[in-house]
Amino acid sequence: MPIKYVPFIPEPIEGQAVLGNFNRILKYKGADDVSMTLRRGMPLYEMEKQETVGENADGNMVIRGECVSACAYLKEKGIQVDLVYIDPPFASGADYAKKVYIRRNPKVAEAIAQAEQELDIDELKAFEEKMYGDVWDKEKYLNWMYENLMAIKSIMSETASIYVHLDWHIGHYVKILMDEVFGEDNFRNEIIWAYRRWSARSSIFQNSHDVIYWYTKNEEYNWNQTYEKYADNGAHFTEKDENGEYRWQYLNGKKYKLYKKDGTRTKDWWDDIPYINSMANERIDYATQKPEALLERIIKASSNEGMLVADFFGGSGVTAAVASKLGQRFIHCDIGLNSIQTTRDRLKANGAEFDVLEIKDGVQLYRNPVQTMDKIKSLIPGLKNEDSLDSFWEGAVSDSKLGTVPVYVPNLADSSSKLLDKVMMNRIIHQAIPELDGNIKKVIVYYIDITDKDEILQFIDEDDSTTVEIELRDLKTVLDDVIIGDYAEFHTEECHDDLFGGYAVVIDKFMSDRVISKIDEFNQKAFLNSSAKKPYKPIEISKDGLELIEFLSVDCTAAEGEWHSDSEIKIDKNGYVIANGTKTKKFWNEQIRCDKKPLRLKIRNICGDETVWAVM
Repeated sequence: MPIKYVPFIPEPIEGQAVLGNFNRILKYKGADDVSMTLRRGMPLYEMEKQETVGENADGNMVIRGECVSACAYLKEKGIQVDLVYIDPPFASGADYAKKVYIRRNPKVAEAIAQAEQELDIDELKAFEEKMYGDVWDKEKYLNWMYENLMAIKSIMSETASIYVHLDWHIGHYVKILMDEVFGEDNFRNEIIWAYRRWSARSSIFQNSHDVIYWYTKNEEYNWNQTYEKYADNGAHFTEKDENGEYRWQYLNGKKYKLYKKDGTRTKDWWDDIPYINSMANERIDYATQKPEALLERIIKASSNEGMLVADFFGGSGVTAAVASKLGQRFIHCDIGLNSIQTTRDRLKANGAEFDVLEIKDGVQLYRNPVQTMDKIKSLIPGLKNEDSLDSFWEGAVSDSKLGTVPVYVPNLADSSSKLLDKVMMNRIIHQAIPELDGNIKKVIVYYIDITDKDEILQFIDEDDSTTVEIELRDLKTVLDDVIIGDYAEFHTEECHDDLFGGYAVVIDKFMSDRVISKIDEFNQKAFLNSSAKKPYKPIEISKDGLELIEFLSVDCTAAEGEWHSDSEIKIDKNGYVIANGTKTKKFWNEQIRCDKKPLRLKIRNICGDETVWAVM
């Protein structure tokens, strides 16, 4: 349960675009889902500090949790942000996956090297794991975005800007949404980011741009003029002055004096920033990664050194990384564990200082909400798809006496559905249940949080509009039973050589049931899809399983509580070691060294699960 609810800004801008056209307002018994949620406020949960990297005097944060809950925490702490960039889901209908690479096993390195010469490395050593599904009903997406935008606005400083990055799928709807939240008068630019991508066969013009909507909170806002470099092509020539600096340009046969040697003022059409796939030095295998140059332009234009820059759908961590490099403070927030780990490692390598925090809202049970939702059908006994049911219901179970029993499960990617309160129960009783077949006698309603179970049960009893039995169940009790940690065998050695000294924790064996199950699933699909032209090439794991390790860290400071990474090693997809943020061309030697006696060991597997062991 939330500690309490923190108020949003009371009302959106009056007299602006009305969203009734999108059926945002659900009318049943006079209730209005979204406005009721806004009146209740943002849920404030306990925030747990996982790790501090460096001294972090500036209070930089990497937060695992949802946007609305993060904003509740910031508002409660009186923290205001000066610039927001968000790259939320585009409602594109696409699934995004992370490519998971098997690492080199230091004990069988020669055998792996030989295999790589004979087989396709990617097919042998990698498989994909779903990160999140960008599949939304339009109205639900807009309701969700409305809450997020209202939450973000509530913690923006008076001179702050917000940039919302979208594409053609939903951008035009969100533009109207932002007119209502921030006001049409505070709209500054629709920025087109045009880029080159590999062309694909289709019967339409190639999609090659995104849109970025820039709004400010008020008429006065932070602004620094930025410039684009002059193009040196047949339509645009420049002439240098006696100091060798560009001072004149010729355009259409006429000579013009340049007012700025840095280039021309930046247009709202950005075609000089390449797509990330063409930037090998930046790519970190994150599906929705954006180039640093894009964020550098935005951050330089709308903030100054020392200001606070926030990204509440942080993804690969590009906003935090660029803000840190430019001397700005930063907040990175994302609900996916892979995003938090990717950003944490990226910032660490850049020498940034920050706290890693987690919102304890009861849904951080897997690496991301999609994985949890995918697991639910196997965790709830008897739950199956039922095509005759509305999408409101996750499926149904069969009962010998009652027949089909529809099951509702909250969407963990949507913060508004996590809390079971009178508003949600009113919707279930007066909208969802009446749309069911008349033979339905019972429904099961799962919840993550509930305002007051006795109060909700009383609300159900006092409502005489349905005879359908409603059973309430706590989803957390189902999910908690399946959390399985990884297994490791290791020993500690005291080092006496002149070069290193200190201690070494040597990993003897490592196993992860979750990763092995993913590999088994991959191998089964590979076998079924194999042919003479594409022979079956299974991923095989050694007995000691060391190739399933991506990251190791030892804490020599504390035996419990907040983590202190006194020494760490990350193994990249090519098998090279990144030691305490420094890239090397060395392969891992199955151990991690530290100066002081280690108290705890943390190992992250290649899918992102982290497990901590006490070092005796």
